[in-house]
Amino acid sequence: MESAEMNSKPKRSFSRRDFLKVLGIAGLEAALLAWGGTYVFQVEPESVEVTQVRLALPRLPKAFSGLRMAQISDIHLGPWMTIARFEHLLEVIAQQAPHLVAFTGDFVLAYSNMNSIQGLLDASTVGLSWLTAQFPTVGVLGNHDYWYDAPAVQKSLERSGVRVLVNSVEKFQFGAESIYFAGVDDVMQGEARLPLVLNALPVEGCAILLAHEPDFAEVSAESGRFDLQISGHSHGGQVNLPFIGPPVLPYLARKYPNGLYKVGNMLQYTNRGVGMTPPFVRLNCRPEITVFTLESA
Repeated sequence: MESAEMNSKPKRSFSRRDFLKVLGIAGLEAALLAWGGTYVFQVEPESVEVTQVRLALPRLPKAFSGLRMAQISDIHLGPWMTIARFEHLLEVIAQQAPHLVAFTGDFVLAYSNMNSIQGLLDASTVGLSWLTAQFPTVGVLGNHDYWYDAPAVQKSLERSGVRVLVNSVEKFQFGAESIYFAGVDDVMQGEARLPLVLNALPVEGCAILLAHEPDFAEVSAESGRFDLQISGHSHGGQVNLPFIGPPVLPYLARKYPNGLYKVGNMLQYTNRGVGMTPPFVRLNCRPEITVFTLESA
């Protein structure tokens, strides 16, 4: 049997060197936390990704093959999305030289100071008018636009040259060929009227649907009338954790939260948006402008 003296080890006092090591580890942790905070609050939210997506649509006329459509969504004018940031995004879109631009809702942030929103809307018309003078532009409203003041947002967009699709259809013609851009009003607010849209569409022809909430694809695909639905609303979750995915997704954006899907015979694309709702962070979920190149199948 070993004695207690044999089992015991001499105790070493906590030295200055040990103290410096602890300080070093703590300093590294603090630096990593500070870097992480800077990244999620400042770096990634500003790092806009231009996603190039090439799609073959079965009903797209050959005359429109090669059509480039830029999608921007969830701008959320407010405390974070300043006019300067917004106008920079418009410049990014213009650099892509699209044939057409599509806004898919939530132009404003309804959680912000309501008194400041109208001023931002008024200021946004300068940049928007510059964009729409170069590229035909269509759009739909989102739930935040309704939570603020849907008529005011619609009026501002239309004053800037955006063709706002309120359960309606716009025809684009090239020679003898046509394609149709349709838009349903906000689904979450119960304003979507798909039968009105279908009645306004001819029986045949390529049709692209703008719907703010992506999960509406479950309904629109059943009609068999649309080749593609483009949406936003989800922000991609804003935070996308490895092996887990987005911890939080909004209602009506949980089935199709990010990227390209096939729903029945219809394609669905969900854009991650360029703005944010509080907290104003992004992690592994960069803001996105999508540029579609459409081809006839």
